[in-house]
Amino acid sequence: MGLFAQHKVAANLLMLILVLAGLTSLTQLNTQFFPNFVLDTITVRVEWRGASAEDVEDAISSRLEQELRTVDFVKKMTSTSSFGMSVVALEFEEGSEMGTALDQVKEQVAQLRNLPSDSEIPKVSLVTPYEPIARLLITTEGELDELRYFVHEAEHELLDRGISRVTITGLPEEEMAIQLSTQKLESLGLDLNDVGDRISELSRDLPAGEVGNADTARLLRSLDQRRDAEAFAQLPLKTDYSGRLVLLDDVATIERRPMRNQVSLFYEDKPAVEIRLQRTESADSLKSAEILQQWVEDTVPNLPRGVNLKVYDASWELIAERMNLLLTNGLGGLVLVIGILFLFLHGRVAIWVAVGIPVSFMATLFVMYLFGGTINMISLFGLIMALGIIVDDAIVVGEDGLAHYQSGEGSLMAAEGGARRMLAPVIASSLTTISSFLPLMLIGGTIGNILFDIPFVVVCVIIASLFESFLILPGHLRHAFHKMHHQEPPPRRKWLDEKFNYLRDDLFRPLVTKAVQYRGVTIATTLGLLIICVGLLAGGRILFTFFPS
Repeated sequence: MGLFAQHKVAANLLMLILVLAGLTSLTQLNTQFFPNFVLDTITVRVEWRGASAEDVEDAISSRLEQELRTVDFVKKMTSTSSFGMSVVALEFEEGSEMGTALDQVKEQVAQLRNLPSDSEIPKVSLVTPYEPIARLLITTEGELDELRYFVHEAEHELLDRGISRVTITGLPEEEMAIQLSTQKLESLGLDLNDVGDRISELSRDLPAGEVGNADTARLLRSLDQRRDAEAFAQLPLKTDYSGRLVLLDDVATIERRPMRNQVSLFYEDKPAVEIRLQRTESADSLKSAEILQQWVEDTVPNLPRGVNLKVYDASWELIAERMNLLLTNGLGGLVLVIGILFLFLHGRVAIWVAVGIPVSFMATLFVMYLFGGTINMISLFGLIMALGIIVDDAIVVGEDGLAHYQSGEGSLMAAEGGARRMLAPVIASSLTTISSFLPLMLIGGTIGNILFDIPFVVVCVIIASLFESFLILPGHLRHAFHKMHHQEPPPRRKWLDEKFNYLRDDLFRPLVTKAVQYRGVTIATTLGLLIICVGLLAGGRILFTFFPS
């Protein structure tokens, strides 16, 4: 403490380091709506196309539930059976090791042997919260199938540019429909099973071995999988009695068609496809929005004829608006705080006390970056909440040093002595404030994960304020006191000091003297007000609601 007060450069150097660290961290911190949080939930999804919800419940969901009952630390199990789909969600107890839980669920699901043979392989996954960015609506004046190529191109371009997740809705998945003629099959001595086995055998991608020596070895793969109607039509089945090769096209009608029971979208009576854009924890919402805007600017002039593109439900705009609102309110509060500082403190002291606010914030941003924090609604709220708290330490240190300087002490002794005298009481008051926010860190569940940023940010700001008040501020106060010695206070400053001294000495001091003299009345009045407050709550005069009306 003494080194920073005596040295001419140390305080400024430390302040510069904190500011640069904070500005660098500001460019690295992700911007998003809510903090990152983990959902202790695992889902098991099984697709059984064409099956009714009742059949899905009996054949899949109930069996999954029975098999998964033995999984450890499951807090709640929920199953949903719908047309062609079964989803079982397992919510685990707080603090569970989700990696181990995921492995255990996969092991249990792998033991199932009685699922329908034509159902898909169960998909087990840990629920990941994806934050929405925006939605795209693509419409066409022609047939919906005309959008298929454009939509998939848009998906690939957005992913390549850096969008984390792209989900398409309204573009029907297609299937290859092969309708066989039973009469032709009978004439050739074939049945449905023979043709099905032949299609499976000749329409697969298989490894075909290795070619070359040890240094130039290359893996070979037989790419025989058919992907369009023409390729399936040329698939050979057998040789007929005359020696002619019979193709699948000779005994079947082949077409690619949309699968049944899929979602169809229309906008203003036009076929439409929706593309949802989302980000992962490692992505920045505002940077993702910039990618989207640039892609829209590049794409709209080159849209196919009759195709229109519309961006809606832009969540990133809400994020930007709310952040701007919080920052505007925070800057307004900062101006008020600085104005009050100049009203009651000497101008030079007020300046260095006010400088401590951004320095403490920069140090907090650096700590947030080190611990993987983000800039979001909750952390910004914590910063604004701490705005009026962090100046208290600097005000106490600065006012004590100023009082001793005005009583005749030297600038160095007054600045350093003020910091030393106020060290214990300021640390005690800061620990009291920190302890009042610590319970918020102990809240469990998803709500606790979201609210954690408030106490974390406030505690970081308070600790940063302590470093600024006792290491950086004394050096600046020494310089300010030295300048004050050679400068006459302006008339406005004298007038403010006179009015404040009158308020303190002629009004406030007699009131405090009376309160101490008649301490019984003071305590009784305080208890009476406390009882009235409790009575207003207990009697229902003041109602409690979770959200304001």
